[in-house]
Amino acid sequence: MRIPPHPGLLLVATREIRWMLRDHLAVFLVIGVPLIALAVLGWTFSSAVIRDLGVAVVDDDRTPTSSQLVQAIAASPSAGLTMRPDNLHDAMRAIRSGAAMAAVYIPAGLERDVAAGRRPRVEVFYNTQYFTPGNVASRGLQSAIQAAVQAMVEEKGVKPTPAIPGTLVVEQYVLSNPALNYAQFLLRAVLPAVLHVVMTIAAVYAVGSELGRRSRRAWLRAAGGSPLAALVGKLLPLYGAFVLQMVLIAVLIHGVFHVPFRGSGVLMAAAALLFVAAYLALGALLPLLTRNLALALSLSGLIASPAFGYAGVGFPTADMNAFARHWGDCLPLKWYISILFDQAARGLPASGSVPALLVLGAMALLFGALAWLRLRSLRWPAREPAKAPIAAGPGIAGAFAAEWRRVLADKGVFGLLVMAPIIYGFFYPQPYLGQLVRDVPIAVVDQDHTELSRTLIQALDADETVRVAVLSDTIAEANAALQAHRVFGVLAIPPGTAREVLKGNAAHLPAFVDSAYFLVFNRMVQGILESAGAVTVDTLSHGARPDGSLARAALSQAQPIEVLAEPLYNPVGGYASYVVPAAFMLILQQTLLMGSAMLGGVGFEQGGRAGRRGLPAVIGHALAHLTLYVPALALYLVILPRLYGFSTLGGLPSLILVAIPFILAVSFLGQLVGSMVTRRETAVLVFLASGMPLFFLVGVSWPREAIPPMLQDLSRVFPSTSAIDALVRVNQMGADLHDVHRDWLALWILAAIFLAFTLAVQRLAGRRFPRGRAA
Repeated sequence: MRIPPHPGLLLVATREIRWMLRDHLAVFLVIGVPLIALAVLGWTFSSAVIRDLGVAVVDDDRTPTSSQLVQAIAASPSAGLTMRPDNLHDAMRAIRSGAAMAAVYIPAGLERDVAAGRRPRVEVFYNTQYFTPGNVASRGLQSAIQAAVQAMVEEKGVKPTPAIPGTLVVEQYVLSNPALNYAQFLLRAVLPAVLHVVMTIAAVYAVGSELGRRSRRAWLRAAGGSPLAALVGKLLPLYGAFVLQMVLIAVLIHGVFHVPFRGSGVLMAAAALLFVAAYLALGALLPLLTRNLALALSLSGLIASPAFGYAGVGFPTADMNAFARHWGDCLPLKWYISILFDQAARGLPASGSVPALLVLGAMALLFGALAWLRLRSLRWPAREPAKAPIAAGPGIAGAFAAEWRRVLADKGVFGLLVMAPIIYGFFYPQPYLGQLVRDVPIAVVDQDHTELSRTLIQALDADETVRVAVLSDTIAEANAALQAHRVFGVLAIPPGTAREVLKGNAAHLPAFVDSAYFLVFNRMVQGILESAGAVTVDTLSHGARPDGSLARAALSQAQPIEVLAEPLYNPVGGYASYVVPAAFMLILQQTLLMGSAMLGGVGFEQGGRAGRRGLPAVIGHALAHLTLYVPALALYLVILPRLYGFSTLGGLPSLILVAIPFILAVSFLGQLVGSMVTRRETAVLVFLASGMPLFFLVGVSWPREAIPPMLQDLSRVFPSTSAIDALVRVNQMGADLHDVHRDWLALWILAAIFLAFTLAVQRLAGRRFPRGRAA
């Protein structure tokens, strides 16, 4: 005789595993979505170093000297020479259209001016609207040109006269990521961020499903009436699955990509366990609070999807506004990322991460306790009766009107299509609105103690990018400040620096810089180089005006060609100006995809899918979605960019012409998915975790040149890839329709393909279920 299982935690866990195996969507969510995301992101970042960014060179000199510069640019590893336009206007058009990331202008008379000691200027124009690739191209071009100029000086044997002082040369020693591997930086942060979204919605789905089609009484009965056993038992299989995936992430990063790990493995493992527990507990709490699965899924997206920005990975927490800092403090992801970077990347002592670990543990306990208390006191809502389907009138006009009525009548769909764009428009940009990283704390070790060293320290303090937080006589003291996370870099001024400069030699200043956070690293190095350069110019000119004849005469011997970098379209290098416009378009895609697909699930639940079939119905629904999104498009493309101070150079006609095929393509794709789903929450579960992988495939944050070609082609399946590139170029860079015609045509082609597939799927479903119900 078989003994019945004893009620309790293990019985609940067994019940949950059986349900997951029967519910293919749950299995796909817990296993399929994370594995696909990990594979896509790992493939995306498989090129460790950014190379061969397109460069246009305008050579108006056409002499042996200018040819040497062109050859140096062509040999640069990060910037590849792709075109030689005849004028600067064509070069700027190449940047606007995406054919080039940067342009170099070599003026006429360069060789003559170098020989005459006039110090001519070579200008580098680079696209800072595409922040990371633009800055990489700029640095690579400046380094290549300066190396070529130095080679010219050495080749001609020109030596400065004894009356000319030497220069200050900053030597960078990168501590945490010496190869400046962007993939290493991004992978470490992005993979846990994607997984935390999946963990949250998986817990929401597991608990929220009990509020609808599953048996709540059976759940509590399996737990022996214990809410604690019911909650822990339900989350236990998810906990095991996601802990294994955290292990898989560690193997992928440190085993496959060979990213070094420098800190405490035990502390990092404890942080990972608490990280998973915190987000599962948070996901369980949301449906218990809302008592509505669709609403809980929407809230989980609002909390989890923008959390990457609030965690301080891209833009540092210290430069965020008060709201963003406080909201980030409420998110477990921020504390986990802090531990991850301090231990895995920077190798700080374990004691420095203990406070963050305690906060992470407190959050897991708090969310778990709240979910348990809510489950104990919850009065289960009665099942809502199925609503009668909204009948559609004849033709396109009838389908258009019926779709509007469905959106207004369904809270979940209305929230996704109408309220979500408004909320995200305020919520998403908050971490980035500080725009610039300022006052990065550094330590200066002054072992020279001369007027020159004091002048350099004053220049560092006067620069807006860095702040001398520690002034020391020893490297050990400065290193202790670096280990304690009080500074991000150490600049040493060795003994005899002033003497070497006065002798006409180059004085080398070692700079030990932390590259764990790339934006902080770039701004810190920029501030140190600018300060050293300003002191060098002041020393060479003997205090004369930097633009005066004395200064230019002195500089012409040490640096016969001036290299001037000119940022385009985002001239101040604002982080929000770069990341938010692209993210806005992805938000529009994701909300419309989920909303339009959810309407298909609603139609199946109400037995009214027959009214959603046929060409007139599909066209009518798409036109309804287009008109529904007119306010969101106006908000994201016109109102908010001006409110937040982003660049807005585009003309309204071009914006409209690109936005129309984008919305239609997304609508048809959503209707295609909606024709195949049987539950409204399926669309949210499928699309919610795809946002971050899609963002990195666009080419705004991670350059298109570094993405494998096959993956680039696959990413074109989603309208966001073409739409983000086109709309950012039109709105922020002033491109016209001719400049983005390839993306524009791609969107129309996608719209036509998705329309055809939607009609084909609906016809197949109609033959199988002639009364309007699809499998």
